[in-house]
Parts: sequence; C-alpha cells; structure tokens
Amino acid sequence: MRYLQISTVMSFGSIGRIMRQNYDAKVAQGWECLIAYGRGDTVAGYNSIRIGNDWDIRMQGLETRLFDLHGYGSKKATKEFLQKMDEWQPDIVQLHNVHGYYINFELLFDWLKEHPKQQVIWTLHDCWAFTGHCSYFTAVGCEQWKNRCEHCPQLRRYPACYTKGNVSRNYARKKAAFTGVPNMKLIVPSHWLEGLVKQSFLKDYPVEVVYNTIDTNIFKPTPSDFRERYDLQNKKIVLGVASVWEERKGLNDFIKLAQMLDDNYAIVLVGLTEKQIKQMPKKILGIRRTNSAKELAAIYTAADVFVNPTYEDNFPTVNLEAQACGTPVITYDTGGCRETMKNRSVQLFQTGKLDDIYREVNKR
Repeated sequence: MRYLQISTVMSFGSIGRIMRQNYDAKVAQGWECLIAYGRGDTVAGYNSIRIGNDWDIRMQGLETRLFDLHGYGSKKATKEFLQKMDEWQPDIVQLHNVHGYYINFELLFDWLKEHPKQQVIWTLHDCWAFTGHCSYFTAVGCEQWKNRCEHCPQLRRYPACYTKGNVSRNYARKKAAFTGVPNMKLIVPSHWLEGLVKQSFLKDYPVEVVYNTIDTNIFKPTPSDFRERYDLQNKKIVLGVASVWEERKGLNDFIKLAQMLDDNYAIVLVGLTEKQIKQMPKKILGIRRTNSAKELAAIYTAADVFVNPTYEDNFPTVNLEAQACGTPVITYDTGGCRETMKNRSVQLFQTGKLDDIYREVNKR
C-alpha cells in the first residue's frame, strides 16, 4: 500500500511535524510512503520529492502580487509531479496546504477526479480552501465566504495582491475545483474549523475532527543552559513561538507588551527572520526558527510563561508544546485556542485585550 502526503513544507513548523508523524505511523504499519513538498529542505530518512523549484515559487508569487492568481501558476512543475504520481500510483493521497506558491491546484484536483479509486484525505489547517482570497477572516468579521466573495477587505494580506484583485473569480474557480472529488473526506484540527466548513461550499464532504498531537517524549520538561547562554538568569522570561511571525500572530502585541513590562522581564520570540530580529526593541530577544524539537522543548522549559496573542488560529500546537513542558499559557480566545486547553495552566482572554495579558503576566 502506498501513502502520499502533499504540502508546502516538510522540514519545519507544525504541519511539517504532523506530516512526519503520519509518515512514521504508516511506515510502522508496513506502508510505502512519500512526501511531496514545495519549499524548504527535505529531512533525512524520509522518502520525499520536491514539486518545482525556487523559480516557480518566485514566479507564482509575482503572479499573485500583480494579478491575484495564487494557486494558478506552477503548471509545468505540477504536470511533472503528476506524471510521477501516475507512475507511483498512491492508494491514499493526503493533502495538507495546497497553497503557498508551489502547485497548481486546478491541475492537482483534476488529477484527483480522474483517479476515483484512490482515497483522498484533505487536512485543512486554515480557511483558504473556501474563500476567494484569504486564509483567515475572523479578525475582520467577514462572512462573504458563505455565499460568494466579492470585495476582499484583506487583499494585501497573505496571499497578498497589490492591485485590484479578483476574489469573485477565485471563489468560483476554487468551488469548481474543490467540489465533486469522489472518495474524499476532510479532516480539521478543531471543532471551530469544523463549524466553518459546514457552512461553506465544502459542506457536502464528510468532516472529521482530529486534534493535532505532539510528541510528549520530546516536548516535556527539559533542563538546559538557555538562561545562562543568553544572560537571562535574573529575568522572568515571557516566551512566544511561531513558524512565521506576522501581524496575525500578534507580533505587534509583543512589541507593545515589551514597552509595558519593567526590566524584571525579558521577552523571547522564537521564529523571527534576521530582518525582524534587527527591528526588535532591546527588551525582545529574537531567535531564528529552529527545526530541532528538543531545542524548542528546552526553550519552553526555561520560560516562566508562554504568551500566544494570536488573532486568528485554527489549533495552535505551540500551546500544547508549552503545556507539555510545564510552562503556563496565556492566549487570546480565538479560533480553536480554547480547544488546546489541557490543564488549568491556560488563561484565555478576549482577543485584542493586551492589558489583560499584561496584568496576568505581571502576576508571575
């Protein structure tokens, strides 16, 4: 039996870890497995194939910026990949993110419809599949996606377009591509997203809620010299972690929080780019993204509190990781965040109420 997974990346982030966990589980059952990814690095020990190259990503990115054509480029790369799938003939195709500038989703879904005997599982990690543009819409209170997107209030957010855009066209083309796939079921990591899917044009597919999990053999209290390495022995560490830091993840809130806290506190943000690190105020220690789960567990353990001021999220596994390492969590009550509460160490606050987060942190 052959099991194929497709997503943007495999080497980092929560989705990358989920894909590798799925791979390991299937291999243990005797399956032959393959991961197809669009960007970043492969991981040793995993049978993988890259779809396209950096040039394809840049070109699709440019088409998106200029013409709002996210997911319509990369035709040559996608056709080459699908030819290999004709040869490999997977029994199960599990999709993750089919956005991210690396694949042509119309060609991919045409291929899936032409191969009805294969089981298709699509794990939705955000809302992009049923909107005309954005991957989340809760922060702006948009409900156009329920019927037909017409005027996107987030055109300049991922996947950003800096011209007029055409979200009604995108909505119609997504609906045509993503509906009518035989033998497909959807998996969502939260009941919050399940509720949205059932109101979208994907509502006719069976939907199963499967919470993302973490490896508690790795994410556990892990002593280290983290405080000594960064000269934080006498500080209370407020930690934030993200694969990609952006406004949606609450980066601006952390910058404001740094101004509010006194010198007894130090904010540590993991996952920043070099450019972002240089822009951070002195009270924020910026650290590049790490692909080492063990290193991340040590950082969680060293922190006094984990803060996740996310404005839009599906089921943030960073909350689970922090709790598993014994670190209390403070987060906004948005998306599936409430569903990540595993113990009483999690504090939920109304989205955007940074003063409440500040007061809770200040008790530590």
